[in-house]
Amino acid sequence: MNLKSLASTLGMSKTTVSRALNGYPEVNALTRERVLAAAKAAGYQPNPMARSLAVGRTNMFGIIYPLLPNDLGDPMFMNVMRGMSGMLEQSQRSLIIAPVSVANELGAYEQMVRGRRVDGMLVSRTLVHDARIAYLVRKGFPFVAYGRTELKQPYAWFDYDNEAGMRRACALMLAHGHQRIAMISAALEFNFAAQRRRSFLSCMADAGLAVDPALLADNALDRRSGYQAMQHLLARTPRPTAVIVDNHLSGVGAVRALLDGGIDIGREISVIVWGNIEDSLVGLDVTTIDQQDTDLAGARMGEMLTAVAGGTAPATLQVLWQPVLLPGQTVGRCPR
Repeated sequence: MNLKSLASTLGMSKTTVSRALNGYPEVNALTRERVLAAAKAAGYQPNPMARSLAVGRTNMFGIIYPLLPNDLGDPMFMNVMRGMSGMLEQSQRSLIIAPVSVANELGAYEQMVRGRRVDGMLVSRTLVHDARIAYLVRKGFPFVAYGRTELKQPYAWFDYDNEAGMRRACALMLAHGHQRIAMISAALEFNFAAQRRRSFLSCMADAGLAVDPALLADNALDRRSGYQAMQHLLARTPRPTAVIVDNHLSGVGAVRALLDGGIDIGREISVIVWGNIEDSLVGLDVTTIDQQDTDLAGARMGEMLTAVAGGTAPATLQVLWQPVLLPGQTVGRCPR
């Protein structure tokens, strides 16, 4: 049975029946009860597209994601998505992930906004200068950024304190006597990578230590590039006594390169990785800068999306979580 047939059976207009089904306040309680009872008895199911047009919302949120080879195997990313979708499901909302090519990413945002296909969006892997966020702010479209960007206008964001986390990592290395410390980073166009690199250089300068440019590797955001970056560092003379890796994906490759190279990690070379190292390195307790409960972070961002789509001012939806340093077996005294 469709809306027209239901209205005919009740002897009402389609407009009245539609408004009763969608909870409009101008429909009196008796009429609404009669319509809902008839719809239930007839097994009527509203057309979701028509319902969206009628109420002005889809009850769906989206994330446009230019998927890299390791993304679907990244437990931290999947945990965030699980936490967010679980939270949204509790309020009968859905999360959709739309994979796109990097070249078509901004175009996909424009299509999503023009078609009002979702009520709000999550923007991930924010850039230092992010055209996606600038576009959404300009259009007044609800969104939450998973990370920050250099934009003067207020917008909703959830991020980790990248500077503080890197200071904790540097402080631990320095406390163990390390001075020749290397850093492996993701591409510095990503805001998190730029902030973590800047904090690293600041910490070293505060300690009165010059950083050898040859010990700064970037563009490492997967296992292969992390592995290659660590191999490059091991080939230096003298090689670093400590390495900080700014993301867990390349961290897996970096630690694997040390193991394959026969390095006694924590004695010959110390390592700290930002983010949880997955189960591929069972038996090695890696010292990490931990982002805490990623499921909970996803749920928090789901709450923020719901709020901003409901009209909450974006400037009031800015959350900075503090990462914690979890000691492991991979940091030790600087070898003489």
